[in-house]
Amino acid sequence: MIGVVAKSTGSWYEVWFENGEQIKCRLRGRFRLQKSELTNPVAVGDEVDVDLSNPEQAVITDIKPRRNYLLRKATKASSRFHIVASNLDQAIVLATHRSPRTSTGFIDRFLVTCRLYEIEPVILFNKMDLLTEEDQDAFDYKYLTYIDAGYTVIRTSVIESELEADIVNLFKNKTSLLFGHSGVGKSTLLNKLIPSALQSTAKLSDQHDKGKHTTTFAQMFQGAGGSRIIDTPGVKEFGLEEMEAWKLGHCFKEFEALIPNCKYNTCLHKSEPNCAVIDAFCRDEISEFRYQNYLNILEDIEK
Repeated sequence: MIGVVAKSTGSWYEVWFENGEQIKCRLRGRFRLQKSELTNPVAVGDEVDVDLSNPEQAVITDIKPRRNYLLRKATKASSRFHIVASNLDQAIVLATHRSPRTSTGFIDRFLVTCRLYEIEPVILFNKMDLLTEEDQDAFDYKYLTYIDAGYTVIRTSVIESELEADIVNLFKNKTSLLFGHSGVGKSTLLNKLIPSALQSTAKLSDQHDKGKHTTTFAQMFQGAGGSRIIDTPGVKEFGLEEMEAWKLGHCFKEFEALIPNCKYNTCLHKSEPNCAVIDAFCRDEISEFRYQNYLNILEDIEK
């Protein structure tokens, strides 16, 4: 039978089938023994073949080709990668301006990865109720920069009693990934959308204003309106897969229309002559933080 992986703990997998059954499965040994750059051969969202002939132990025997997937480096020092989830309609990064602060560098790495793997990204700024008057100008600049670049950006305070209609509608008839640091409100949002999920939440660490890990592994939940939502553990950093350096500019939306006007086809938009991206930056048509984040990511790729 063919099913969809809804939970992965590393040692067993929960698989959903069209008839409504949810069965715990093991992974056939050959997948575990294969040498791979991936830490997890099977990911939440994968379509898999399952052998149910042994009533004592269902076994995943094959993994269907993935339509797409979101990949991140397992750890900063590691050369291996971890598939966060696969076969996604959209990936939503929850970000907060404070408590905890989400850097634009983290957001931009997320957006680059979504572009590489052809996943529609959404930026959801949460905890708007915590913004002070001193925060407002800095936040507005960040918010409008992403809007002007062409990204879907939503502002909300999930802790409030009811979710806005645009957030509820965002998830209908789609398989969506929730991604972000610990403490930004992923599990709180999920519990609002699907009360039966009953995901644990926790207050921030007082000492460091950082979130505490409450989700320990990726898990898919079935919601109303044909929605499937994948909650993920909070991540501190977001390492990118290796790529050719010149391709990075094509992952920044506001660069794309400019790149054909660059003198060189493989322009890195760093110090080359007659670079349309650099010229636009000098005219303040590209925000300083986006261009600096581009250079930081480029430096990592070149290393």
